[in-house]
Amino acid sequence: MRAFFWLVLLGVSPWLTFPSLAAERVSGADDRSEVAVAIYNDSLALIKETRRLDLDRGVNDIALRDVSAKMRPETASLRALSGPPLRLIEQNFDFDLLTPQKLLEKYVGQMVGVIRTNPATGEETREAAEVLATNDGVVLKFADRIETGVPGRLTFSGVPANLRDRPTLVVKLDSPGAGRQTTELSYLSGGLSWKADYVAELGADETLLDLAGWVTLTNRSGTAFENARLQLVAGDVNRVQEDFARPRLSKAMVAAAPMPEMAREEVFDYHLYSLGQSTTIRDNQTKQVALLSASAVPVKKEYLLTGQSWYYQNQASDLGRKQKVAVFLEFDNADGDLGKPLPKGIVRVYKKDSKGNAIFIGEDAIDHTAKNDKVRLRMGNAFDVTANRKQTDYRLVTGRPNPVIETSWRIELANAKEQPVTVKVVEPMPGDWDMVSENQPHVKGDAHSAVWLVEVPADGKATLEYTVRIR
Repeated sequence: MRAFFWLVLLGVSPWLTFPSLAAERVSGADDRSEVAVAIYNDSLALIKETRRLDLDRGVNDIALRDVSAKMRPETASLRALSGPPLRLIEQNFDFDLLTPQKLLEKYVGQMVGVIRTNPATGEETREAAEVLATNDGVVLKFADRIETGVPGRLTFSGVPANLRDRPTLVVKLDSPGAGRQTTELSYLSGGLSWKADYVAELGADETLLDLAGWVTLTNRSGTAFENARLQLVAGDVNRVQEDFARPRLSKAMVAAAPMPEMAREEVFDYHLYSLGQSTTIRDNQTKQVALLSASAVPVKKEYLLTGQSWYYQNQASDLGRKQKVAVFLEFDNADGDLGKPLPKGIVRVYKKDSKGNAIFIGEDAIDHTAKNDKVRLRMGNAFDVTANRKQTDYRLVTGRPNPVIETSWRIELANAKEQPVTVKVVEPMPGDWDMVSENQPHVKGDAHSAVWLVEVPADGKATLEYTVRIR
């Protein structure tokens, strides 16, 4: 107030260019009676909130505060739930938020007060100055000079109308009557997302696992949603790609919510998960909610060695000693504790050691998985199961234009474990191919692959040899 009167005494008009907000009616979070948030996988949410608004007859300017800073304003819709219908005339989304720098930028061409303090005496001096520019620093024009930088404390006469302390949707609407009306505001917003995370514990004999699923949702929308009805949509919803600013998450809080599993239903070609009670989703917060749990799920372990199709097109030297053999776990999403759609996410697998301590053994991402489909997880590469691959012969049977190649291979599998293992060998074959000879029978995985199941004894070796003709 002292700065305000001082500017007036200096002949500065503090309200000369900024419009007044006196006629604007403000609606904040306290006017909400219900909030519903439906969150999709990829930084998209549908917000629906019920607000009670006091309206005058005729044209009303309403500032709807506490909306998402990532609102897509072209999707915003305000309609009356009680009383006569409302006619929307205009709406503006003000997301230019109040900061010292933004305030200074809005005062370019305007007068501010400059207060300096004498470091020796503590005496304050006051001057008026015009803000000429704020690019890479501040340029101020005093009555008798121009200075750069901020020489002291700056005082401002007010806050511009389009500079808000929080995101605000300003609507101009025509109401046929006066009084309090219940309205519904709905809009799409970025800044809210969710993903599924799964924790699996593999049994001691590696034939069963226990699975727990969690929903991890993150709110970076710039606002909080108190006591909201939460729904999550699983599925790949087609969207036109737009650029959203992605603000940095300042101090992310993690809230683990010990809540019951979410109810599920089908909507169109997607799956909708609903939390049974209201929850608060705070800004810059990560929240976890229980999704599902299953125990004693039958699981299969697989060792897999996969070749490359280019091996078979040319002569090759020794392709590698100690080639890696991958380890997979596979289970059916079938009836029992499972048998329900699994949203895409990351499955992290643990197994207890001999002292009962859980050890992390690998993780893999799964896509949306329907009921009765298989879940296949790559855990990593085996330490004790290795392979050596060598081309033992190569012969060009006929040359161009339709070459026929005959090539022979030896794959030696070594197992340093104390129990026997079965290694699945998958060799991609280019073109038309026929197996000429082999020391173990193969099956066709598909039109372009041969598959062998090779038994490797404990602390022993096994050799696979074959010759293939490729056209």
